[in-house]
Amino acid sequence: MDTQNRIEIMEELYQRYGNPGISGFKNRLRYFRKKYAWLAVLNGAKFIKRLMDISVSASMLLLLSPLFLVVAFAIKITDGGPVIYMKKRVGRYGKEILFPKFRSMRVDADKLKSDLSQQSHHKEGVTFKMKNDPRVTWIGRIIRKLSIDELPQLWIVLKGDMSLVGPRPPIPDEVSKYTLSDRRRLDVKPGLTSIWAISGRADIPFPKQVELDVQYIESQSVLNDIMILLKTIPAVLFARGAY
Repeated sequence: MDTQNRIEIMEELYQRYGNPGISGFKNRLRYFRKKYAWLAVLNGAKFIKRLMDISVSASMLLLLSPLFLVVAFAIKITDGGPVIYMKKRVGRYGKEILFPKFRSMRVDADKLKSDLSQQSHHKEGVTFKMKNDPRVTWIGRIIRKLSIDELPQLWIVLKGDMSLVGPRPPIPDEVSKYTLSDRRRLDVKPGLTSIWAISGRADIPFPKQVELDVQYIESQSVLNDIMILLKTIPAVLFARGAY
């Protein structure tokens, strides 16, 4: 077959089927364009979220420092014990983080927990919540009602182990009892506030907490985070589900 015949056959194939090489290249180009546009949007949202975490946590730590001093003094004069209660919590992908709170319970609260386990308000799931917990001190009841005990976690947000919004970090004992579906809560950084924290807090049973956390993970956005933060204010002021 001479060159002219080859050219004629190629022209006929091109007219009938198009050029597969060029078509394939265009498809690949379209794919990479969409892929990197999506990655740019995703990384941009992550950057904005982290920027918001840093700016808000740093500002609040500075503005609330006088309140921190008052709370620390009240805790200290109650029983002379430590002001900050440190406990390990589980963060993103199962990473353990040190989790600080203003101490709201007696110094021996952990030892007494096993004796009270049957009185947990959460009958389903793995979390322990108890109304009128006898281990809580007088100042503890006040700061728990207003979620002031959680404020030292702003430092962990600033460090980057937590975010302002995300599933609340569980304790390792609870995670050891998680089902595979429960572990979806660990797909993102834990948060200072969450979607279920503004929907009833401790009144929300554990299965519903998981459901709401997964809902947040699958639909998270900067705008959604801002809405949750704004809704956290009245939830804290009215102390819904706080005990």
